[in-house]
Amino acid sequence: MAREESGEENGSGDHGNKVMVAIDESDDSYFALMWVLQTLKESLTTTTLVIFMPQPAIDNNYTFAATLGAARIYSPVSARPDFVNSYKENQRKLVLALLERAKHICQSHGVNAETFSEEGDPSIAICSAVERLNIDLLVLGDEHHLSKLKRVLIGSVSNYCVQHAKCSVLVVKKSK
Repeated sequence: MAREESGEENGSGDHGNKVMVAIDESDDSYFALMWVLQTLKESLTTTTLVIFMPQPAIDNNYTFAATLGAARIYSPVSARPDFVNSYKENQRKLVLALLERAKHICQSHGVNAETFSEEGDPSIAICSAVERLNIDLLVLGDEHHLSKLKRVLIGSVSNYCVQHAKCSVLVVKKSK
């Protein structure tokens, strides 16, 4: 887990409620962050705002496609350690840059925010961070870009968090 702000990880040193906004690179998550900054601005003076971004866990097995005439053959291949390390480092840099961008947005609205990141499945990582950091309200952007079929087959992060987070969950939808 990467932590940018200094302080206690379990939240025991903080006063007031804690609001966590889970972000990714989507516009939906930044819409949710802006909603929090605009709608909850007054209460954020006595509340700790936490910006959290999960880092997808990397699997050492990748499937590469190779053409064979008109057909394709898919073969799982173990990635070389240097490729995996390079990918992880690039992913870490991207996450830190996105967290820094979110923190800058908060500062431009006069709000101080703590930033966190953790590797793992986004749904599980978010719920784990909620519990570990004693979060009172989790705010997520709606994942309207998922098709109905994908929502049924793989589910959505927001749906998982609504069902499993140990705090109140607010899913912010963009108006059409």
